[in-house]
Amino acid sequence: MKTLVKTFAAAALIAVSTFAMAAEGPGAKATKTNVNLSTADFALEHYVAVTTEGESAGIEQLFADDFNQKIQAFNAKNHSRSKVVKSLKKQKGEKLNCTVSTDIIEESADFMVAKVTLKFENFTKTDLVTLERVDNDWKVSKSINSYK
Repeated sequence: MKTLVKTFAAAALIAVSTFAMAAEGPGAKATKTNVNLSTADFALEHYVAVTTEGESAGIEQLFADDFNQKIQAFNAKNHSRSKVVKSLKKQKGEKLNCTVSTDIIEESADFMVAKVTLKFENFTKTDLVTLERVDNDWKVSKSINSYK
């Protein structure tokens, strides 16, 4: 009788844990990963990793709710936060073949503007990134891209 009770208890435990894992769904752990964005430098470093090295952890956490991206080209384009986040998630693991340099243009206690330059073989992309302190974290609030 004790063996039968232990068998049913084990089966119930396995079933409950299986359902709990299934409820999380695929990729649930990737969205729950918190990244240290406690300083503007950490946030900028993570932004560069996300945009150039295919880093996928903390993408949702990195961008401010009102983030937008402007691309200065022949016909200027604007992209919303959701569109940029979706695009970056698709680039998971893809590293860009470029050299990256960053320069801090302006910095205060709650605000930073940085210039991120990506040099590719045939062109250069310049990204002016605005970061702001939101509560205890730093977030990217704006990105303006130009190409030469």
